[in-house]
Amino acid sequence: MRKAMAEAEVGDDVYSDDPTANALEDEAAAVVGKEAAVFVPTGTMGNQLAIMLQTRPGDDVLCDPGIHSRNVERGAASALSGVAFRQVDASNGRISPEMIDQAMSTAGFFPRIRLMVWENTHNLSGGKVIPIDVMEAGTKAARRHQLSIHLDGARLFNAVAASGVEASRYAANADTVQFCFSKGLGAPVGSILCGPVDLMAEARYLRKRLGGGMRQVGVLAAAARIALRDRDRLSDDHKVAAHLAEGLAALAPAAVDPAAVETNMVQVDIAQLPIPFEAWTRRLPAAGIKINPPIGGVLRLVTHRDVSTEDADRLIDELRVASASK
Repeated sequence: MRKAMAEAEVGDDVYSDDPTANALEDEAAAVVGKEAAVFVPTGTMGNQLAIMLQTRPGDDVLCDPGIHSRNVERGAASALSGVAFRQVDASNGRISPEMIDQAMSTAGFFPRIRLMVWENTHNLSGGKVIPIDVMEAGTKAARRHQLSIHLDGARLFNAVAASGVEASRYAANADTVQFCFSKGLGAPVGSILCGPVDLMAEARYLRKRLGGGMRQVGVLAAAARIALRDRDRLSDDHKVAAHLAEGLAALAPAAVDPAAVETNMVQVDIAQLPIPFEAWTRRLPAAGIKINPPIGGVLRLVTHRDVSTEDADRLIDELRVASASK
């Protein structure tokens, strides 16, 4: 990737004159079966552009409670687009037709709903895959109500690797789809928003408003092209995650459920560890391991192209040693 970045042919992407960025957009759109695409710095910007494009101020966005664009994007949807979220009680992002029908029965008396958002894989549920039949049934119901649909596919290709379902089939359940190059795909920077030509032209206009109009962005797009090309390697990350889950579960069976690991995320219930969480994590810096604090008592461990089985074993070993010395 560094070599490709150094050698990238560049132009001015604000004028759609960067050949490497243009190539990336064409390739990404083709992979998900959409007409066009717009390269953006972050998945948050991609998601927020999709919301801006398909709502009006005062609207509600129909979603499950755990979606990234509601929880982890610093209130951007309300601040930038003037919308709120109409949540349905869907587990692991699995929105059913009945939930959609119920929500739409009050739309208009309550605020209008113009947009529904899927997230696949579903981050806060631990990287769960929303089955394609669930998405297709929900999308069919949403279309009956004339809703636009956005797919936050930040980790879409993890869903593809886990299920064998093509990215274009998942994306067929949405008008717009965003996916990230900088997560499991392993590029240093970048995401992309894909959809119809007219919406992507407007997205390009709004991207500039949000500060996402970059110049010689082919330097970044070159790395993203490699990430997209090598997307099939994500199954390796899933194997490392499974290995990590099994190793931790052997030491803390109540804290980790290997059967719940579907993609590249392992969730650890820190209250069920055999030792205090701090007794484990205070050892990690000396072992060269950095770890984020848990959220709501759950520690999220994510594998990607820079994490090997050996790295997972280091983390497991630190728990083993800490437990033995309690």
